Amino acid sequence: MSKVIHNPALASVDEHSTTSASFVIEPLQAGYGNTLGNSFRRVLLSSIRGSAIVSFRVEGASHEFTTIPGVKEDVVDIMLNLKNVRIKVDTDEPVELRLEKKGAGTVTAGDIKAHADVEIINPEQIIATIDDPKKSITMELVADSGRGYHTIEESSMQRVHSDHIALDAVFSPVLRVRFKVDATRVGQETNLDRLQVTIETDGTMSPVDAFEEAAAILVNQYTALAGSTTVEAAPALGQETIDDAGELNTPIEELSLSARTANALVNNEIRTVRDLVTLSEQDLRELKGFGSKALDEVKDKLAELDI
Repeated sequence: MSKVIHNPALASVDEHSTTSASFVIEPLQAGYGNTLGNSFRRVLLSSIRGSAIVSFRVEGASHEFTTIPGVKEDVVDIMLNLKNVRIKVDTDEPVELRLEKKGAGTVTAGDIKAHADVEIINPEQIIATIDDPKKSITMELVADSGRGYHTIEESSMQRVHSDHIALDAVFSPVLRVRFKVDATRVGQETNLDRLQVTIETDGTMSPVDAFEEAAAILVNQYTALAGSTTVEAAPALGQETIDDAGELNTPIEELSLSARTANALVNNEIRTVRDLVTLSEQDLRELKGFGSKALDEVKDKLAELDI
């Protein structure tokens, strides 16, 4: 049994689409799969920076409980539609936007006038419908960036314009997070965890960027609590010293070891170089039928291979 806690490795990233990806982390210490999975899920859903429309004003409407001549939807419906607009703001300051549409037809997020610091991710999102060809709609919008969820009360206190109608805002670009934990093994270590995290975003941020930001947030939180205490760590099991997958997968039988040493390793389920390099010297000494002479032979062979 190793005396250090091995760091995990990001074994693979499977990008299903631009908004969905799965991340496999392995191998993890026993029980760490649920620990990391829960931590990642909470941070991904609550703390990733994103953008949203936080207030608006419709010309001809002084409050949300009113209608607009020539427009099918009332102001409450427009509020709900604006909350579904996916928007990316590339500045830390609130951004003022404008929308104007004349004549009968559907008003969408794509009708919002272009702005250098703003990108509309879903321009097809319906905002309102003008059903009178002689009417028009003019709107002022304020978009901002933040984390988590802001209530209408919070948005009201931070309004850029006092005559705007505030919106509660969900800033998180992460729509859904799932994780599952499976058992895995590396060499003699059989009680290890394999964690798979699947992330779906709204398109304003890639799943990879969201995953990395969540990891960075967790690192900052725990580092602030650790003080000056450090714990010895080691690279992920099976990845300690070399990156050449072909060499790691070399069977024990092909290492030109003595028959007795090779048989002792194979009988203890050490079948490849990858399995072998996960074991410490003490681990090897504890193998059944593996003596000091065999240990010296293995050490010489690994040195010869520059491992």
